[in-house]
Amino acid sequence: MSEELHDVRLSVNGSTHEVRVPARRLLSDALRHELGLTGTHVGCEHGVCGACTILVDGRPMRSCLMFAVSAVGTEITTVEGLTNPDGSLGHVQQAFAECHGLQCGFCTPGFLTTITAGLRDNPAPTHEEARDMIAGNLCRCTGYQNIVKAVERAAVLVEEGAQRPSRNPVTGEATS
Repeated sequence: MSEELHDVRLSVNGSTHEVRVPARRLLSDALRHELGLTGTHVGCEHGVCGACTILVDGRPMRSCLMFAVSAVGTEITTVEGLTNPDGSLGHVQQAFAECHGLQCGFCTPGFLTTITAGLRDNPAPTHEEARDMIAGNLCRCTGYQNIVKAVERAAVLVEEGAQRPSRNPVTGEATS
């Protein structure tokens, strides 16, 4: 007996996608298998490790705990959606690269999305607030020191970016 399939429209990284999924298809699986967005990693499948963290309407969410049919009408951002419009690294991604905030990289997408949301809520975290910001994500490779440094560096990059005038990517002229 086959499961009933549901037509689901997902808004992911600014694009709309139509998929047919069983009602019990996890959002993490729909992102990875139906949409080919493999940056969302699945670790524990219990919502504990944070590797599958995405942003749903700007808030961190464990995609292994959410059904794809529940995401209709929301705006989903995966790690693939964190780059700048020109394809360059976003502030948090750049900070991870500069501060060596990753090792094997498996947990990294969850950290990047979590930190992106955390810095939106608290753009200038103290050292302890930076540690608290990442407390729900697990990494088996590091002692978290460089990840905390990356949070602090990302806050600086975000602040510096906010102080710079926007530039037209074609002409290089400042825009309003």
